[in-house]
Amino acid sequence: MSTEEQKISDETPPTQEVQSLTINAQALRFPTLSLTDEERERGERRYALVRSIGEECIQEDELFNLLAKKDQPISYDGFEPSGRMHIAQGVMKAVNVNKLTDAGCKVKIWIADWFAQLNNKMGGDLKKIQTVGRYLIEIWKAVGMKLEDGKVEFLWSSEEINSRAAEYWPLVMDIARRNKLPRIMRCCQIMGRSETDELAASQIFYPCMQCADIFFLKADICQLGMDQRKVNVLAREYCDDIKRKNKPIILSHHMLPGLQQGQEKMSKSDPSSSIYMEDEEAEVNVKIKKAYCPPMIVEGNPCLEYIKYIILPWFHEFSVERSVKNGGDKTYNSYEELVADYEKGELHPADLKHALSGALNRILQPVRDHFSHDAGAKDLLKRVKVCASGMFCYFVVIG
Repeated sequence: MSTEEQKISDETPPTQEVQSLTINAQALRFPTLSLTDEERERGERRYALVRSIGEECIQEDELFNLLAKKDQPISYDGFEPSGRMHIAQGVMKAVNVNKLTDAGCKVKIWIADWFAQLNNKMGGDLKKIQTVGRYLIEIWKAVGMKLEDGKVEFLWSSEEINSRAAEYWPLVMDIARRNKLPRIMRCCQIMGRSETDELAASQIFYPCMQCADIFFLKADICQLGMDQRKVNVLAREYCDDIKRKNKPIILSHHMLPGLQQGQEKMSKSDPSSSIYMEDEEAEVNVKIKKAYCPPMIVEGNPCLEYIKYIILPWFHEFSVERSVKNGGDKTYNSYEELVADYEKGELHPADLKHALSGALNRILQPVRDHFSHDAGAKDLLKRVKVCASGMFCYFVVIG
């Protein structure tokens, strides 16, 4: 393990020491890397786009070198088909995937149906899990994930593992053999569990499999949320064990908070904490109106975070309609400019919330339209409602 990595424990969130590694490539220019002028120019251009996705990157020089030298790096992401999709998973994933493909990456999205079954999602019923998986893919298509050029590939874990079982299971077994049980238990966060939870044997097996996925998919970049960083660090440690030089680069994106005060993560299981991809316009308006958004307070303000991580990356601006008395209409082109006005009290929470609701509804409207007018999508939604059979009865028919 490198000196830098010794500072990055899988036990802790990123510290200022870690954040100090996240320097803009234009300023740093990675002088120790042996690159041609053409490679360095290409690396800087691609790096700026890819690095903007991550709250944390392990390691920056490796990412820069990869993007400078490899024509089509492979980025891996994954999801459990386990219920409704909120905007953190729906819109943010579309934004991040589009940035990666624009930078020339190939994105492999791992539809972790077997993992959802191991984690007892949807009662462990694989057919229900797969129906929900197809529904979620349909949402990404509708919201604008760029799928036309073949740079994004959806892979079902059950199909891929079965087709290459002789390659997959020895890898899982080797990872399991090289790690003590407490080390694997520390990765339980990736399943939405804690070390103190009573786990089934299948759930103990889960981290070893997710670690194996990274190598099975030949991923150069692990592009997942901060809640998945522990198993990604495990993958880099495994590289040390087997003396593998090329380690997967960990690019961990920010986790959007819930709508209410103190909710660090948007939760699928709490409708009051989340904006869902199939929420009607009126539902979005009500949820944002009730959201925690104290005047002049930026820290822990979910509404400001949604603007930073969803609205500005999507529209590249944020427009607020106000009366002349309240300062008149204003368009913000940067988060820093928005925060400055908000902290001074020049932007009122009510005006911010109204503009935020409008922007979110513009993003979500194509999803509503798709499930209203596309016969195949509408039928899929009906089947999702049936297969959920009360477990997720809060799915709504759109249109």
